[in-house]
Amino acid sequence: MSLQAYIEAAQQFFDELVDRASDDELFAGGYLRGHFDLAVGYAQVEELALSVDELNAKVEASLVKAYRDGELNEEDKHHVVTIWERLKQLGA
Repeated sequence: MSLQAYIEAAQQFFDELVDRASDDELFAGGYLRGHFDLAVGYAQVEELALSVDELNAKVEASLVKAYRDGELNEEDKHHVVTIWERLKQLGA
C-alpha cells in the first residue's frame, strides 16, 4: 500500500470511528489522530518520502514520548494502543 493510500484509509478510519465508538474510544481516537496527523504534517513539510512502516515508527515514537511524559492514564493508554493496533492493520 502506498503511503498516500494509507493516510487516506487512516483518515476514513478516524472519521468512521466517530459514528460507532464509545466515549473512551472517541477520546483515544482523537488523541491518536493528533499524533498521526502531526507525523504526516512533519513528513510533508520536510518533504520526506516515508514508507508506511516509517510513518508508523514516527507515530509510535511520538506516542512513547507522550506516555513517558505522563500524558495519559493507564486506561486511556490502553484505548489508544488498541485503536493504534487496529489502524496499523490498514497499512499491513
